[in-house]
Amino acid sequence: MNSLRPTIGVFDSGFGGLTVLRELLSLAPSARYVYLGDTARLPYGSKSRETIARYALSSAQFLREQGADLLVVACNTATALALEEIQAAMPIPVVGVIGPGARAAAATPSHPEVLVLATAATTQSGAYTRALNALGIKATEKACPLLVPLVEEGWLDQPLYKSVTLDVLRIYLIEALAQAPTADTLLLGCTHYPLLKPLIETTLQTLRHPMKVIDSANATAQAVAALLPAATAAGEPPVCEFYATDSVEKFQRLGSVFLGQQLNEVKLLDLGG
Repeated sequence: MNSLRPTIGVFDSGFGGLTVLRELLSLAPSARYVYLGDTARLPYGSKSRETIARYALSSAQFLREQGADLLVVACNTATALALEEIQAAMPIPVVGVIGPGARAAAATPSHPEVLVLATAATTQSGAYTRALNALGIKATEKACPLLVPLVEEGWLDQPLYKSVTLDVLRIYLIEALAQAPTADTLLLGCTHYPLLKPLIETTLQTLRHPMKVIDSANATAQAVAALLPAATAAGEPPVCEFYATDSVEKFQRLGSVFLGQQLNEVKLLDLGG
């Protein structure tokens, strides 16, 4: 690994992985980053395990060809269903989002139970439950299928739209808390959800059920930063390259929201079928 400016490859089926990159830019600003959003083939969650593994491996191989010294699978579905295949195929360290999120959540509860909010595909995989159970923590997973489209529509800030998102969050959280009434830690098991964290915390307060909220994007970035040379924590500004397999204009527009800064250039990439 380049001790002065390592190259970190990050991939997701779309935009959510940019929240991981956003955290990495804060923790390790002197690295070179190559981000790939496989937008032509999303959503991964509706595909078979074999297809997801094939897609993920092609993305991983592309990032390796761009010089990646370390690979971040910033996609919960790909992590849940294909992480072992990717790790076996890559001659570099590979970090997924589920293990770091589970470890961060397991470190906080005073009661041995964690509530996980995630997409339907991730909850159906049971990956967070397995990861938390392995740490001696009981897990309850709640599928929240409306949250990703609400985030991607930008229904977070304007009062009318925000009120709809708050209503949806309230319903999901009431249902989830009924299933896990003793949980005191909430794990955001989707990389879209960090953008909802302030609204989730507000909703928990109105429900009089305060909880420690952990987002897997931050936990993953912390795990990656721990593997990097100390020199990447300071020094020159980061270098970022962005690729998308479809809808470059949409990727620039939405990606800027997820990343918290303008994406000036996104290159179109064809990875095949």
